[in-house]
Amino acid sequence: MKSVELLSPAGSIQNMEYAFAYGADAVYAGQPRYSLRVRENEFNKIENLARGVKIAHSLGKQFYIASNLSPHNNKVNTYLKDMEQVIAMKPDAIIMSDPGLIMMVREKWPDMPIHLSVQANAVNWATVKFWQKQGLTRVILSRELSLDEIEEIKQRCPEMELEVFVHGALCIAYSGRCLLSGYMTHRDSNQGACTNSCRWKYQAHEAKETVEGNIIAKQPALETFDPAQTSANKSEPPIYLLQEAGRPGEYLPAYEDEHGTYIMNSKDLRAVQHVQRLINIGVDSLKIEGRTKSYYYAARTAQVYKQAINDALAGRDFNMQLMDELEGMANRGYTEGFYRRHVPDEYQNYETGNSRSENQLFVADIESIDRENNRLFLSAKNKFGINDKLTLLTPEQNVEFSASNMQLSRNGAACDEASGSGYRVSVPADLVKHISDAALAKGLLVKTMR
Repeated sequence: MKSVELLSPAGSIQNMEYAFAYGADAVYAGQPRYSLRVRENEFNKIENLARGVKIAHSLGKQFYIASNLSPHNNKVNTYLKDMEQVIAMKPDAIIMSDPGLIMMVREKWPDMPIHLSVQANAVNWATVKFWQKQGLTRVILSRELSLDEIEEIKQRCPEMELEVFVHGALCIAYSGRCLLSGYMTHRDSNQGACTNSCRWKYQAHEAKETVEGNIIAKQPALETFDPAQTSANKSEPPIYLLQEAGRPGEYLPAYEDEHGTYIMNSKDLRAVQHVQRLINIGVDSLKIEGRTKSYYYAARTAQVYKQAINDALAGRDFNMQLMDELEGMANRGYTEGFYRRHVPDEYQNYETGNSRSENQLFVADIESIDRENNRLFLSAKNKFGINDKLTLLTPEQNVEFSASNMQLSRNGAACDEASGSGYRVSVPADLVKHISDAALAKGLLVKTMR
């Protein structure tokens, strides 16, 4: 089996550095004004983007720049001028979706590698062949494909690099094509301003259609949304109205078809169990979503998926524990999306989350180490104490321990806990004596929640 690229999100320089330290081969970030993540993104400043490319290349890593929105005329008119400074940074590829912008870049900078964004919704081999003929070097396939469909595309298009998502948020429409944010807040997801309206709190009201064709609520909001229990007429598909908590009296219709009832707020994608199959297929890059997430998220996802890649390449069986380790991060519940129609029995508990009796919480950074006095200094982010089961994550190895002999950093006084963000404490450094200072500089402490 050939190796595969692990591609991580970079919403900041810090996130990028943690992703690289924990195993990512490449990162992607958005171009100011022309990508789909304009909020909470350090790379909105062009100077930070240039710095990110420079740091990545100094580490021998790849840096891709997303320029993948659906532009209206005003942005088309300024695009080439704004793109000049991006090309000058010498990123390893530009991620694009709009055919017009792709044409413009290909004409002016024919040697610049272009990757087709998931925003372009490539779902078949003919589409992949089309973009190959336009000179693109990679296609990021739509999230809506099954494993078998991906395999057929690779077989029919063996020369084209393929990239797929393996982890992160899912859209409630074809990837990136949701109109909900634009409809409800006038902030268009296709222009990079998505407010994640699909993840707000909604109430469900059973509804009916009047003789005039209007949809009206039948009763107050349902505490539990169960079509089988609430439909008055079982012979007809039920109709529901959704009411967002901040917009009382405004109703959105939701229908059920033969495939089920689709509301919003999708579970997050987790496909670590499919890494080996994807490598066998010949996929070139495995992509993690989450440019607005934390550096802990960047590090932890990179570490877990890199381990899955290394196991697959070494011929080792999939380690189910890797699925559990991803539970330690904030998520909306996990799904493997469209990769398989039916999940085998051995995975079902993991898909529902019922198998988890404990979880993990990120509690501290490694601030420094004093090897002479054998102390490891920690900067707390959440509460932890001497009775907690802790795990130190580092790029070299993970170590489980208990924080005995905890001291306050400011005066060396003994203490039982770090009560939360802002607390600085130290613990004996025996557990890290075989870990390098460079690895400890990117160390992260998590505690097991029972």
